Amino acid sequence: MSEGTIETKLHTFRSPEFVGVVDKAIQFLKATPVHSLPPSSRFTGVGVYVLYYMGTFDLYKEAVLPNEDECTQPIYVGKAVPQGWRTARVARDEELRTLYGRLGEHARSIEQAENLGIDDFRCRFMILEGVETDLVTLVEAELIRRFNPLWNTVVDGFGNHDPGKGRYNQARSERDVMHPGRSWVERLTGESPTLADIITKIERAR
Repeated sequence: MSEGTIETKLHTFRSPEFVGVVDKAIQFLKATPVHSLPPSSRFTGVGVYVLYYMGTFDLYKEAVLPNEDECTQPIYVGKAVPQGWRTARVARDEELRTLYGRLGEHARSIEQAENLGIDDFRCRFMILEGVETDLVTLVEAELIRRFNPLWNTVVDGFGNHDPGKGRYNQARSERDVMHPGRSWVERLTGESPTLADIITKIERAR
């Protein structure tokens, strides 16, 4: 048994091979086909996805410009994990439509917005199976670090759901202040951020 001052270098694990695997996964995702949102065909599986915006909403000009020739700058990065993932009780593969379902949720959310058009969005996604499923959270986090997507890092609330009865004392998210239209948001009674403050955040992030 060792006593005394802790030498952190003796307890710090580093793995270039691990970093390389995450990078390889991201390069694979970047090379996958671009689809409409939601994709036109159903599929099974879990994994990581990115959304691209191609529209004319003025405050998103910086997110649109890199995508004029090819989808390269995501406006949002997300993940879809297996059912029971946190407790290691994962449903059978054929029962999983988590990734497709998540993309469908986002599509419905965008369609409800008064000032966004679903035809202005595209997506890429990567399905992860077996042991590679453990990469879902890691790849999502690295994509956010690399691309700094607007809806992940500046404007919050894109992935929010109806909090349910008894929880409507919450504030509207920045996303819902900028893009009103989701019906359940009208029930929220908390003090919401102002549009002016959100615009300032976006301008500072450019």
